[in-house]
Amino acid sequence: MNRKFKAAVVQSAAVAFDNERTLLRMKEAATQARDQGASLVVFPEAMLGTYPKGSTFGAYVGGRSMQGRDEFLRYHRNAIDVPGPYIDELAVLAKDLGIYLVTGVIERSGGTLYCTVVFFDDKGSFLGKHRKLMPTGSERTVWGFGDGSTLPVYATDIGKLGAVICWENYMPLLRTTMYSKGVELYCAPTLASATTWPSSMQHIAIEGRCFVFSANQYATAADYPQDYVSAADTGSSEPLTAGGSCIVDPFGNFLAGPNFEGAAVMVAEIDLDNIIRGKYDLDVVGHYARPDVFQLFVDERAKHAVHSIVNERPQADQQGGKQFD
Repeated sequence: MNRKFKAAVVQSAAVAFDNERTLLRMKEAATQARDQGASLVVFPEAMLGTYPKGSTFGAYVGGRSMQGRDEFLRYHRNAIDVPGPYIDELAVLAKDLGIYLVTGVIERSGGTLYCTVVFFDDKGSFLGKHRKLMPTGSERTVWGFGDGSTLPVYATDIGKLGAVICWENYMPLLRTTMYSKGVELYCAPTLASATTWPSSMQHIAIEGRCFVFSANQYATAADYPQDYVSAADTGSSEPLTAGGSCIVDPFGNFLAGPNFEGAAVMVAEIDLDNIIRGKYDLDVVGHYARPDVFQLFVDERAKHAVHSIVNERPQADQQGGKQFD
């Protein structure tokens, strides 16, 4: 394993409801990161599929409007299948550039949408996904809830790679689960751009003694269609999502960012040995834990609404013989 390498976070807006143009932006930014030597490139939450900033989807207590249903129809049509054609495109991008690629997408599964992160290795293999466990506030109107079956940490040639999305990072037990899996490259794609967000990323890096890569969108009203109705519209001169992307080392030092200025590709050198240097005095799931006092149980089984049980009759009964209970 290469203990030192470069990694990048991309701060860029998606082109809302236009996955093709968004993919072109992603290719350009990923190429720029690779040209600066990055082996890992992390994109924000909901890059493909659109983050519907400010949309109410016509929801009110006790009802939904027909206009809101049409808004959801548009949103559903713009979401992507995982796996599917856009996953194939991202895999080609990762392979062509020889990079590990992590990005947020809006995943379509039947009639339900999920806020999801997808992972690719530098050979172009799709490693898997993480579905957001807890959509925040009005996100619950349009996104389903992930379950414990998509909490991966992948052992890769550049370190143990995982992701926690946006306000999931405020869930202490989820963070502890990731630490227990040995996460070293902790990706935090987000749309949270409060000025306090980078402080949370510093805390997580120190707490988990890991490298944190938080990629956020920097989006204005111009990144959304003219007919888009947003309760959060601030006018074309002010950002709807103001960035704050950063890279933090295991001691809480900013290696890049935070950036609240605009679109950017930020690259930093990663030294994995600093993880062990940090765990010398703080390993929150090791020598700094107290399992005699605190224990966490995590259910990583997939949850399904419908379970089909096929009752296959014994061979003798199928041939007219006696069936024994």
